[in-house]
Amino acid sequence: MQRSHFEIATMTIRRFLIFAPILLIIVLLQSYFWVPTYDEQTKGNPERLNEYITGSIGDASLLNPILTADSASSSIENMVFEGLIDRDEQLRFRGRLATSWEVFEEAYFYVNPSADIPRLGRADPETLVDFIKKAKQKNQTKNRELKDSLGFITDIFVLPPKTSWVTKPFKDPTTGKQKNINIRIRAPARIKLILNRVDPDFFQNLSLLLGKNYFESFNGKTYLMSDSEMEKVKLESYAGELLPAIEHNPVLLFHLRPGVRFHDGHLFDAYDVKFTYESIMNPKNLSPRIADYEPVKSVTVINPLTVKIVYKRLYSPAMGTWGMGILPEHLLNHNALKEEAHRLGKDSNTFSMRQSRFNRHPVGCGPFRFQEWKSDQYIILNRFDGYWEGPPNYNKYVFRVIPDRLTQEMEFYAGTIDGYDVQPHQVKRLEKDQRFQSFSGTAFGYTYIGYNIRRKPFDDPRVRRALGMAIDVDKIIDYVLYGQGERITGPFVKQTDYYNHNIEPVPYDPQGALTLLAAAGWKPDKQGWLTKDGNKFQFTLITNNGNDLRKAILAIAQDAWKQIGMDVHTDLLEWSVFIQERVNKADFDALILGWQMGIDPDLYQIWHSSQTNPYQLNFVSFKNKEADDLIIKIRQEYNHNRQVRYCHRLHEIIAKEQPYTFLYVGKWTAVLDKRIVIKTIDDAGNIRYEKIKPTKTGNYSFYFNKWIKLPEAPGFMLEG
Repeated sequence: MQRSHFEIATMTIRRFLIFAPILLIIVLLQSYFWVPTYDEQTKGNPERLNEYITGSIGDASLLNPILTADSASSSIENMVFEGLIDRDEQLRFRGRLATSWEVFEEAYFYVNPSADIPRLGRADPETLVDFIKKAKQKNQTKNRELKDSLGFITDIFVLPPKTSWVTKPFKDPTTGKQKNINIRIRAPARIKLILNRVDPDFFQNLSLLLGKNYFESFNGKTYLMSDSEMEKVKLESYAGELLPAIEHNPVLLFHLRPGVRFHDGHLFDAYDVKFTYESIMNPKNLSPRIADYEPVKSVTVINPLTVKIVYKRLYSPAMGTWGMGILPEHLLNHNALKEEAHRLGKDSNTFSMRQSRFNRHPVGCGPFRFQEWKSDQYIILNRFDGYWEGPPNYNKYVFRVIPDRLTQEMEFYAGTIDGYDVQPHQVKRLEKDQRFQSFSGTAFGYTYIGYNIRRKPFDDPRVRRALGMAIDVDKIIDYVLYGQGERITGPFVKQTDYYNHNIEPVPYDPQGALTLLAAAGWKPDKQGWLTKDGNKFQFTLITNNGNDLRKAILAIAQDAWKQIGMDVHTDLLEWSVFIQERVNKADFDALILGWQMGIDPDLYQIWHSSQTNPYQLNFVSFKNKEADDLIIKIRQEYNHNRQVRYCHRLHEIIAKEQPYTFLYVGKWTAVLDKRIVIKTIDDAGNIRYEKIKPTKTGNYSFYFNKWIKLPEAPGFMLEG
């Protein structure tokens, strides 16, 4: 019986993976006999017990948390830098550089002199404030929502009228030229309310007291003036921006940890937090993090240990964004970069943080400090003895670049690296190996094929769907992943309720794919190649080298597409070239990649149409108006059920548009030597060893700073 190209490809891959251990031994004997075993290492170097060495298929790109988004860089940055907060084992926020915080809201609305208030009529600002205060004090309202919203008010006062001028851009309709409009704002009195929590429904509920049209009937245009009659037409479009009837301003007030020092000895304070935010927002730095911080209205230093962050609108993911590693202001501020530019003989006006030496020699206030980086070989970090939580048990953290998975496996067995991400074909064997402790779970993320929608024919959703229909994803899971994966249909973490389980995967249907392609104008020529307007359906699929799973998918996808008449070329690129030259610059036709996701459903950076520029994360250039609106709603929604509803609809849109062929979410397994344990010392100096246990999300390295490797595994590690 004649086998399909897919079967031949998968059989070849599977045979390769089955015989990998034999090949590994041959490689070990022929080429790597010089690699010392763990015991040999420790005999001549007892310090090896105090070093943790990890292997990575790719090198870091930069070591600056506001500039990078790749996993290799992030793994190092998480050791060197510290954020204000992170999440504990139960996924609750916990303090790091911040000891505590307050979350509240400053809400505003303009007094509407033309509105009649029930039981009050038209009211001046002071009377209006008194009316709201009395309603709060009487606490007699029958409406529970209004009662709750009034109960959240801790203070209320009047802001007096004020006059100001602003300049806004304006396109002259007669000449088509861009000019500026000078607008005078004669703002009426405004009411400011302090709420002890963020209340997204506050104004909706307050309208039950002031009248349902009180806020809607406020006409900001009447308070705007311009000298030119022609330009007055534009005033209405600026009214909502310059004089919004209502305004929600959520506030985070962080109290910072005293006495924390950066690795160079400089004290950390609130000015570093403010500087980090400003660096992200500085367009010269091309930070991929801008979308997370654009909703911020202001960052104010109250004192060196208190920072106030005010948001210009509702933004439910706000808290989580402050897990970002904080930069040292004294090393990267304007004067420091100017001096560095002069030393390097570069123009200080164009020199940015992206060009700074800091990115290869980072200074943070995390548990490890940077020592050395040799490109495509290793990065070495040393324990920071001045770490505020106490220094880690390991003296050294070594990140080695080992692009070949077989070599990584061989080095793990020899003990020259301490941890290993098990490949699917090895799971059952290594889970039973008594030398190791293993950890497994379903990944928070997914693998996909992404299409560059800027380029034809990928701008047609019928073509994108057809490309997905031509690939048998179930066979990829069975034969390449050895069952260590599940189908996925959209962009949310599958273990959360944000994921829409009602959406069916794209079916494997090559004939249906050809029907869709024919509807899009692609029909086979005499040689069987799909053509349209005399052009062959031809493109290149790329991914990074060193990842055998992606390499296998590359071959399978290429073969599947050739079966239906597409001329597909493939290319494997070294990781840093792949990310910096192709992904960041959107220079590709189609690519295979994966996302590591967080719990929060905010997908703005990856899917919003504003995030399609170089160095941003919507590099496939997906654009959809309804999707944009839903992404904003998800960001501004604090009600979980409504947020889930928006997520399900967004999932539905993306699944229909197919900017990605969503492949699978993998099941991961990692192994460590059983001699690696958690070591703690109590106040009396007694040492205690504990097994490493993963958190709810499967994060087994949560207590990494307390890990240590012992000469022999303690008794409890030898059980079962």
